[in-house]
Amino acid sequence: MLPVNGGVHHDWAKHLCSFMFTDGCVTLHITTMETSELRPSVPPHASEPAKYFNRELSWISFNVRVLQAAVDRNTPLLERVKFLSIFASNLDEFFQIRVSGLRRQMAAASVEAPPDGMSPAEQLAAIREALVPALTSFYACWHQDVLPKLRDEGIHILSYDGLKRKQRKLLRRYFKSAIFPVLTPLASDPGHPFPHISNLSINLAVVVDHPELGERFARIKVPQTFPRLIRIPDEELAERYDKLGLEEVAAPNFVWLEDVIVANLDLLFPGVDVDEAHPFRVTRDADQEIEQDEASDLLMAMSEYIEQRQFGSAVRLEVDEHMPPKVREILLQNLGLKPYQMYSSPGRIGLADLMGLSKLDRPDLKFAPYRPVVPAPLAREENVWSLLRRRDVVLYHPYDSFKPVVEFIQRAAEDPDVLAIKQTLYRVGPNSPIVEALMKARENDKQVSALVELKARFDEANNISWAQQLERVGVHVVYGVVGLKTHCKVSLVVRREGDGICRYVHLSTGNYNPVTARIYTDVGLLTSAPDIAADVSDLFNALTGISRKEGYRKLLVAPVALRDQLVARIDREIMAHEKSGQGLIVFKLNALTDRRVIEELYRASQAGVRVELQVRSMCCLRPGVAGLSENIRVTSMVGRFLEHTRMYFFYNGGEQELFVGSADLMFRNLSRRVEVLFPIDDPQLRDALINDVLMLHVRDEALAQELHADGSYHPVGMSNGAERLNTQEYLIAHGGAWRGTRPAE
Repeated sequence: MLPVNGGVHHDWAKHLCSFMFTDGCVTLHITTMETSELRPSVPPHASEPAKYFNRELSWISFNVRVLQAAVDRNTPLLERVKFLSIFASNLDEFFQIRVSGLRRQMAAASVEAPPDGMSPAEQLAAIREALVPALTSFYACWHQDVLPKLRDEGIHILSYDGLKRKQRKLLRRYFKSAIFPVLTPLASDPGHPFPHISNLSINLAVVVDHPELGERFARIKVPQTFPRLIRIPDEELAERYDKLGLEEVAAPNFVWLEDVIVANLDLLFPGVDVDEAHPFRVTRDADQEIEQDEASDLLMAMSEYIEQRQFGSAVRLEVDEHMPPKVREILLQNLGLKPYQMYSSPGRIGLADLMGLSKLDRPDLKFAPYRPVVPAPLAREENVWSLLRRRDVVLYHPYDSFKPVVEFIQRAAEDPDVLAIKQTLYRVGPNSPIVEALMKARENDKQVSALVELKARFDEANNISWAQQLERVGVHVVYGVVGLKTHCKVSLVVRREGDGICRYVHLSTGNYNPVTARIYTDVGLLTSAPDIAADVSDLFNALTGISRKEGYRKLLVAPVALRDQLVARIDREIMAHEKSGQGLIVFKLNALTDRRVIEELYRASQAGVRVELQVRSMCCLRPGVAGLSENIRVTSMVGRFLEHTRMYFFYNGGEQELFVGSADLMFRNLSRRVEVLFPIDDPQLRDALINDVLMLHVRDEALAQELHADGSYHPVGMSNGAERLNTQEYLIAHGGAWRGTRPAE
């Protein structure tokens, strides 16, 4: 029995009884592998639970829910592959950021304990104990279930030894012409220091027998310039290879790139015998702090930081299960790692690379396509400025198209009456139409200011590139606020009109990225409301200039006062409940870890206020505890779309209030980031978002799982035996009908 969530235990491993290796392929014998078996069991001492779940173990529980989507056989096959990739990618980031941070804390002289009281060493031990069964289930899902089903669908990932002679011959030719020139074997012996192993790269540990020097060790880095899965040519088409090239004659059959390299090691080590070769992978600390006060040039400092990320301390070693102890010891010693930091895989390592496989052109193995809608007011009205002077517009992505947001900036760039555009940019992705529009606006002699957050983790290189391009065309670029990360999503357009100057605003819970807008759920507001527009102007002045502004008319802004203002509203709800008995708080967000907010929600529950929380990932609040949180219900949704919306609703004695924005309830968001929550003041739009988005998700019965007091998550119960409500499918089917139409309760 293995502790996972503040004392929660898992019994996943008992369903996974043995591994067998035959002809280089792994077979896992499993008695059963249903989604329900990934759920944690009840701990023996749950009757006296602590007030808080551990943040890191709560995150692992979230990633297990991602894995459940891969295990679920109702999920289309290539979507299951994608969820496996997401699970692995999430885990890579977890080690780079969270595990590395705990190791730094453990090395520090003094560390403030988290609310759950676990020390860094205790957390690291608990993390490993929780991950072992999760990884076992992960590999079982891939090898025992998904991989055979891919074969049934004509998608084969073959062992090199299982290829036909002509296919091996063509792949060897491909190796010689394309792969071989890129490879650099690096020996490790008294004359050659142990080579640097870059972060998250796949490597081969090669042992050779030199006729004079004896056994020697070498490392080969598997190049990331090639796809991890190499298509192999169909035998019937192989004769066309010389004319067309490998990719054009390849069937949907694949071989792993490292297997191609291993099969041709004789070309890299001529004159010596290659005894063995084993893949391994190192994860490094990618969260080094930048001393901004000491950085005279933040752009240069961030560029250096990205380069140094490859040289952070090693925190995890992943190895092939067949790697012999002597090779493992060489790696552990030279990487400065302990045995408990090594994770042994019964198959392939680095399976985040499965994302490439999920992109195969097989629509029959994916979710059915859908068409985002453009809200009727925007579809009918050609003059967006005239429309926004009359009314607000709310967009709910991905069910609503992101196109109106792009067009909002593009029209501003072209409109001769627009004087200025101000924009925050956090994660915009490559080929950004938003950034292109900002550059076009500057070419049209408009004043353009852009706050490009260079510290957006793992998007730093993209943002540096965009910042430099914007600067080259004359855009006023600000790189962020010293000591803070600017996470809010805001656009401001200043336009000259007949009766003076009018300001138009877009605010959102999500990034200005058309790609993620099709897979993340986010709410955006287009408005010309004077108070909100004035607040946004003040916010940009604070971001780009020198300001100590603390109060805003409509916006709740972190780190200025957002936490205090939310706490004040929770207090108000308690007082309103004492008068009417109808207290209700409903939050939908990504993470809930802030201790002060959790304490206030406990206080609301103790006062009898009903609290509904939908928290996608980390939740440190323990619901359903008598005398503490019996009036709090917590659910989590993992589905086709990433639930990314943050919504904060207060019944407020019937004077309902709804805020939407960029902030999760975490210490870092409320204390170390610039975040914005904005109100939905239009009664019709507010009612639609509350009833047809927020409460609809709270009622979900197909995707949602409920968090219990013991830390376990369980599917929510079905109502009256009716067909289960799948919120995402309902919203896809009904397009923009969320504005006032809901399924019967």
